Amino acid sequence: MPELPEVETTVRDLQTIVGRIIEDAWTDFPKMVKKPKDFEIFRREIKRGKIQKILRKGKNILFNLSNKKTLLVHQKLTGHLLYGKWRKKNGEWESELTGPLADDPMNRFLHFILWLDDGKMLALSDLRKFAKIELWNTEEFKKDPELKSLGPDPLEKSFTFEVFKKIFKNKIPLQGKPYLRKGKVKQVLMEQTVIAGIGNIYSDEILWQAKIHPFKEVSRLSDQELKKIYKSMQDILLKAIKRGGESISDFRRISGEKGEFDPLRKVYRREGKPCLRCGTEIQRKKIGGRSSHFCPSCQSL
Repeated sequence: MPELPEVETTVRDLQTIVGRIIEDAWTDFPKMVKKPKDFEIFRREIKRGKIQKILRKGKNILFNLSNKKTLLVHQKLTGHLLYGKWRKKNGEWESELTGPLADDPMNRFLHFILWLDDGKMLALSDLRKFAKIELWNTEEFKKDPELKSLGPDPLEKSFTFEVFKKIFKNKIPLQGKPYLRKGKVKQVLMEQTVIAGIGNIYSDEILWQAKIHPFKEVSRLSDQELKKIYKSMQDILLKAIKRGGESISDFRRISGEKGEFDPLRKVYRREGKPCLRCGTEIQRKKIGGRSSHFCPSCQSL
């Protein structure tokens, strides 16, 4: 699933279409469009909307449109947005542009397309068809409880170590009394209501760099260990954005190209291989239904 670096990469790449007007929309999988559920209503309401701003909230891509609408795209497990030109040939979409849009098989699963006024198209390629698309009235969208429940963004300037320490280890219940947050550090890092944007890949990479075992209970983390996690989180996420994200699986940039974080990957999907720090064999174990990759020797439990 695209995580914060991949979504941030997409949003930065998409700045090229700010100012463009949406002329039409198509899908062969209407269930992907969750709001409104009638695709013809969606199509009618999005037409002639001018893209005024594109931003990221957690793993969500938000398009602020001139017609007081907000388009939300969550790429979910295998989705990624592409910008190019396609034509139908023998019932399939075929890229009119050469290069990765045409050559990379991961870019051929087009299930949603927006036509823009520059003659190009914004398409969503999604092998598993799990992506979510919603069109909101902007004022209504500001009250969406799902988005309001997201934790802080780890790249915001206001996300200091003190803020991280407070929200990572403590929670304020309704009665106003803080209590120690429970759970294993890997799970808490991935909890979107705690910190928005981190998933399986980067939680593994962050904890490996910080030398913290993913199964360690957050209640047992020292301030020094928390500081290591915080610094590793900032470092890993910024490096991943600079490299255009991780394309070990389905993610591609809007040009159809792969991200270039892969050479920096230290632990994710390296089970059975030697740890790049101490040589111990990397292990993979399930935690909360998700795989966790770690070094049993140099990651402290």
